[in-house]
Amino acid sequence: MIISALAFYFFAGILVLSSVLVITAKNPVHSVLFLILAFFNSAGLFILLGAEFVGMIMVIVYVGAVAVLFLFVVMMLDISFADLRKGAMQYVPIGLIIGAVLLFELIAVFGTWSMSDDKLANLAAPSPGESVSNTQALGKIIYTDYVLAFQGAGLILFVAMVGAIVLTHRRRPGVRRQSVAEQHARKPEDVLKVQKVTPGTGV
Repeated sequence: MIISALAFYFFAGILVLSSVLVITAKNPVHSVLFLILAFFNSAGLFILLGAEFVGMIMVIVYVGAVAVLFLFVVMMLDISFADLRKGAMQYVPIGLIIGAVLLFELIAVFGTWSMSDDKLANLAAPSPGESVSNTQALGKIIYTDYVLAFQGAGLILFVAMVGAIVLTHRRRPGVRRQSVAEQHARKPEDVLKVQKVTPGTGV
């Protein structure tokens, strides 16, 4: 029990610290690296809670795909973050007000939250008689009760992937690109010139 508590405080402390560093780091690449560290510690917390499947998803999907995609987008877009920070201080008061409102809403929600009497009927979980693992229970719930939400999340990720590809594959001057359509539409007379040379007039 003491080891579990120490592990929880260890992962939670690093998670809070890395989350603060994500928004305070001046280098955007460092921010993405701190975000990866935050994902790893979140996965550790999920494993401590017994949700090993969610923890592995955090590592495989978020660290292995999403965070790496963020890193490549930040490195390839070549955004001038110095220009973006010039007028950022004028939005600090508005940001503080919005943050205070959100914090008040969270406190109000968690302060007045309580479970209903029929909570067991509302929980989409397998019956106690079924001896299934955590992964099997999640799969059964996702692909039966929440299949539309699952497909919608996949569609949102697909749109995000297409947007990232469109942002990175922009036209740049001085870069030669291959055009397959123009190559197939090329005719022999466009690239060849037949020159009739009379005898004795050559070089």
